[in-house]
Amino acid sequence: MTEPKKRKKELRTVEAPFVALGPSGVAVRDRLKQLTPVDEEVLRRVGEHLGRLASLDLKTRCAEGLDHDAQSWAARKQGLTSDSSSRWAGAITKATHDQWALSRRCQLAHIQSLEAGVRTLTHRLSLPIGAKGTKRVPGGYRSKGEWFHKSRRLATLQHRLDVARAEWEAGAVHVVRGGRKLLKNRHSLDAAQLTEHEWRQRWESERWFFAADGESGKRFGNETIRVTPDGEVSIKLPPPLAHLANAKHGRYVLASQVAFQHRGQEWRERVEAHRAVAYRIHLDVERGRWYLTASWTRPSVRTVPLASARAQGMVGVDTNADHFAAYRLDAQGNPVGDPRRFFYDLSGTATHRDAQIRHAITRLLHWTNRHGVKAIGLENLDFTAEKNREKHGRKKKFRQLISGIPTGKLKARLVSMAAEHGLSIVAVDPAYTSMWGDEHWKKSLTSNKRKMSRHDAAGIAIGRRALGYPIRRRTAPPRDDRSDRRGHRTAQAGPGVRGHEGTRPPVTERAHDARRRTGEQRTREPSASNTARDTRSSRSWHQMSLLDTA
Repeated sequence: MTEPKKRKKELRTVEAPFVALGPSGVAVRDRLKQLTPVDEEVLRRVGEHLGRLASLDLKTRCAEGLDHDAQSWAARKQGLTSDSSSRWAGAITKATHDQWALSRRCQLAHIQSLEAGVRTLTHRLSLPIGAKGTKRVPGGYRSKGEWFHKSRRLATLQHRLDVARAEWEAGAVHVVRGGRKLLKNRHSLDAAQLTEHEWRQRWESERWFFAADGESGKRFGNETIRVTPDGEVSIKLPPPLAHLANAKHGRYVLASQVAFQHRGQEWRERVEAHRAVAYRIHLDVERGRWYLTASWTRPSVRTVPLASARAQGMVGVDTNADHFAAYRLDAQGNPVGDPRRFFYDLSGTATHRDAQIRHAITRLLHWTNRHGVKAIGLENLDFTAEKNREKHGRKKKFRQLISGIPTGKLKARLVSMAAEHGLSIVAVDPAYTSMWGDEHWKKSLTSNKRKMSRHDAAGIAIGRRALGYPIRRRTAPPRDDRSDRRGHRTAQAGPGVRGHEGTRPPVTERAHDARRRTGEQRTREPSASNTARDTRSSRSWHQMSLLDTA
């Protein structure tokens, strides 16, 4: 009786690479220096007043839930206009709507995470204790005690899921103006290393509202917070604070002047052309400094065609928890030079992590530009499903590892910074890049002078997939013999490309190229093979003359 053949593993479908869209907006920041005590007092009072109105508007919006429509939005705006202005009210209601929509998206992601955990627990609890699993499907739990604790956790997750679904259907969201993390720090000031006074200052400043949307066609692009091309900043005060004005039409002019060092010329051109520019004023409590942030949108720019991005080769980048592993490839998909690594440290505060990512990306972009490459291949990573606690229950370090990779922030930073350097980002499917790169490239490129890691090989795999080539170095040889009668056997370079792996040219062609390089005149003499062939055909033997080697 013949044994049944093992079923081959079904591979995941690999999506086609694409060029990522460029940034749709720009934001620059400058410090408000040389503010007088009166200026700071006015800024605080305006921020507190508008922050109170924003809190009341958010409460009203959350109470409406799914019953919100354009008429209720207009009613909210009209109710805020008497205590602020039409433009301040429009900015507050728009920010409230955006915050409510963000909470809804986070609520949906939370529901999907709970559903994935419930599915995994239900499946594992249904299996016998000690049942083995596979790479794709987990097995049963190892002991009765673990089975009991997981059954209790299933009940907890199911209850949370029911509550979240009910809130989703009712349109109820939970939003904390000022941040939920900062709110919880109030109950653990020692752990947060804050005093009650310091916490109160941060809490109040985070709850202020000091943002104004831009308007095209208006003077300098904004009627509420106006910044002239010379850097003079003036604010339209709300009616209850109009007595604090020091200029005409209820405006307050700050003693500080701003000068945006980054994109200053672009900002000045927009202001002089009276194009929309949005502004935001905020206080850094730790440093005691006030800042002004200017932002504006960019028109949708058509991305570079994929063929043009591939013309000068590709830099494949493998994203890891502490470094970028980059490898340069030519247009035919051949690795060039040695691998490069750009390290970063994601420990510490959010500001430190952001600075580390920007520094690593900057070094990567400069290295890419030095080699004349116009595109970077990057994995389109999304670890949302992989972070589930129930999928990797005991693998706590692995869950911390994939949670630490800055996928979302990396995409936003890299795309915006690459656009300023004239580089394109080609996003590829991350399926099997590490596994196949390690299988086909790590050993072949390792030498006494070059050390290859799994991450370096993955960078080659990503770059080849971005270029449209298969990851493996060679296709399968001909089925009958090792000759080239059935065509080119390598998937690495075209047949006409010199200096790469390819079909070996005929002997006569190689000799002709060698003489052409050295300038040697062609002097053909009968070869031994031709003489022997002629001898056999005439069926007579001729003695060949011996060459004089003396």
